[in-house]
Amino acid sequence: MSLPFPDRAFGAFMFDMDGTILSSIASTERVWTAWAIKHGLDVETFLPTIHGVRAYETIQRLNLPGIDLMTEIEELTQAEFDDIEGIESIHGAVTFLNALPPERWAIVTSAPRRLAIRRLEAAGLPIPQVMVTGEDVANGKPAPDCFLLGAERLGHKPQDCLVFEDAPAGIRAAEAAGAHVLVITATHNHAGNTPHPSIAGYSALTPRLDSASRLTLATLLAAGA
Repeated sequence: MSLPFPDRAFGAFMFDMDGTILSSIASTERVWTAWAIKHGLDVETFLPTIHGVRAYETIQRLNLPGIDLMTEIEELTQAEFDDIEGIESIHGAVTFLNALPPERWAIVTSAPRRLAIRRLEAAGLPIPQVMVTGEDVANGKPAPDCFLLGAERLGHKPQDCLVFEDAPAGIRAAEAAGAHVLVITATHNHAGNTPHPSIAGYSALTPRLDSASRLTLATLLAAGA
């Protein structure tokens, strides 16, 4: 594989969750398909719009008559919390995350906190010290708020962070925050055309600290050499 960012070191890493370090696409689409059918939406057209953004923005932009927005969100969140069948980590993600210094990485997700923890546990992934979830920001992705807050909590400037993302809304949010971006294409290529480097998964990569204690990416072969 071609090593992304071979000549650059970072202060911290930030990871989106769904589609980036774990795959919950089957569960998510089961729940949202049922919701879309209930509200008379065209499922095939609607489903691609849900990825990488909060349920709040997804439902709000539909302008559906006669619904209580917060009730719909609560019901959807509970349905997603109850359906964890088929959730699994992206190949190599467990090893990659466990190799990182705990204070140098965060998860930045549009999911509510309890759903994020539920899915991380289902996928066997570590729970980070720093997590930014949908409830933590006024404006969800593609606004940069979440990554700005993540960088602040990690104690680094956004420009000194590498963001791992899979969806267009998250990529735009990271760009707007001024961060560097690595696109993960393991579950689906919602990213489309992007100038950023991409990888399918983490199995060939490992994080490494350089002589200045800054994070770099290395291939497993190079790291073991």
